[in-house]
Amino acid sequence: MTPQTEFCPNKDCPDRGKIGEGNIVCHSQKEKRCKCKTCGKTFSVRKGTALYGIKKSSELFVMVVTLLAFGCPVQAIVMAMGLDERTVRSWWLKSGHQCEQVHQTIVGQSQLDLQQVQADEIKVKTCDGNIWMALAMMVSTRLWLGGAVSPKRDKTLIQHLVAQVRQVALCRELLLAVDGLASYVDAFRKAFRSPLPTGKQGRPRLIAWQGIQIVQVVKRRLPSGFSVERRIVQGCEQIVQGLLKQSQGGGVINTAYIERLNATFRQRMSMLTRRTRHLARQQATLHSGMYLIGTVYNFCVNHHSLRTRIWLSHIRYRWVHRTPAMATGLTDHQWTITELMTFKVPPAPYVSPKRRGRPPKKEAIL
Repeated sequence: MTPQTEFCPNKDCPDRGKIGEGNIVCHSQKEKRCKCKTCGKTFSVRKGTALYGIKKSSELFVMVVTLLAFGCPVQAIVMAMGLDERTVRSWWLKSGHQCEQVHQTIVGQSQLDLQQVQADEIKVKTCDGNIWMALAMMVSTRLWLGGAVSPKRDKTLIQHLVAQVRQVALCRELLLAVDGLASYVDAFRKAFRSPLPTGKQGRPRLIAWQGIQIVQVVKRRLPSGFSVERRIVQGCEQIVQGLLKQSQGGGVINTAYIERLNATFRQRMSMLTRRTRHLARQQATLHSGMYLIGTVYNFCVNHHSLRTRIWLSHIRYRWVHRTPAMATGLTDHQWTITELMTFKVPPAPYVSPKRRGRPPKKEAIL
């Protein structure tokens, strides 16, 4: 236990979230608790991680989360580990919440030159009907940018997904490849705009970004066979071909990369399979599973197509494997599941409360 690497999680502490300020000292080595000298509160070193409140060993928790992240059925974990099914599902929700915080902190607060983004939806069967999961990814580094879950495949679902893409995108030339759903076009056009300050009162005018290219891949099943139509909804063909060559090495307009990511999600979450008897019961479970699988995919799993060659001499070289987060530059190493579950998200900086009421009277000078 190293107090120098810990920060105070107390929301009322003026030094909350600060590391290396000297305000954190060891309180109990046996119970692994620290103390903040500023506010006087004690806290566990597991506070703010997925291991906080776990009664079992941390090794068992990490093992169960690893099995869940790679598609092991809950019933198999219950039989193999001797755990209660409710315990496994609560760990699923806890790990999904932890992964969502890590994703929003590292991926959601980054600014990236996305080059090409592909988005698609997955139809999920539940006990009360069907719900939809929308996903988006950065093609060049295979980075999963985020997702959204909604009972309906409507404009609200698409706007929630597009807002996550807009949050991390830099104002550069960007190719957006989607399917034939019309809500994507309107959502992208409204999201990728910036306010133009004029110094006048009122809402400033929104200016559309230059270089936004929107393409669609429309697939239809006909009696004569399967047809694929590729459209350029916004932009010119020359810029589209340049972005395709820059992000995926050339080729035609496609959504193959997001469909491959969909296959990964279907493989690791049985409720996403097209013909399955394992139906989703709660939307919260699906939401947690989406962030668990997506964050593990970004930070903990090496992608074969992202490996790079390092030359040791003019005739010898070796392959260096990389995760999508490493290829994007968000991290410099492959994370372990333990590192992902114990990552602490620092709270927002402390803001002193605004003083209310009558100001104090000045003391009379004698």
